[in-house]
Amino acid sequence: MADFDEIYEEEEDEERALEEQLLKYSPDPVVVRGSGHVTVFGLSNKFESEFPSSLTGKVAPEEFKASVNRVNSCLKKNLPVNVRWLLCGCLCCCCTLGCSVWPVICLSKRTRRSIEKLLEWENNRLYHKLCLHWRLSKRKCETNNMMEYVILIEFLPKTPIFRPD
Repeated sequence: MADFDEIYEEEEDEERALEEQLLKYSPDPVVVRGSGHVTVFGLSNKFESEFPSSLTGKVAPEEFKASVNRVNSCLKKNLPVNVRWLLCGCLCCCCTLGCSVWPVICLSKRTRRSIEKLLEWENNRLYHKLCLHWRLSKRKCETNNMMEYVILIEFLPKTPIFRPD
């Protein structure tokens, strides 16, 4: 006799297993690293706009370059202000007991959020239609133990379109 108090989640488990199976066979994400000379709290002042070969056939090189250039222009606008505040904060750090560094932390967070919003706009405009997802991700540097922000381009699984009969 079945328990009437028990809740069965068979459909959710099947959907979750299908998603995991699709993600298992999707290619590794493409990593676009920072290529600038200045880095503030892990955020480089520009990203590499060279077209990765693993995106061939997925997106046009011109679209890729335009998207990276939009991110770079956002960084070009915001990062010099962050650097000025960082220098000022470091000079006054002893007098303010470290409180002079807080504006730089807040500005850096605001810059990251503006880039994340820009990438979300790009995803909604174009990349989700191409089964790609761009996001800003924190990764460990290849050369040292520092952390850096990179643009991660993930391949989304193609979901079957449900057509009721």
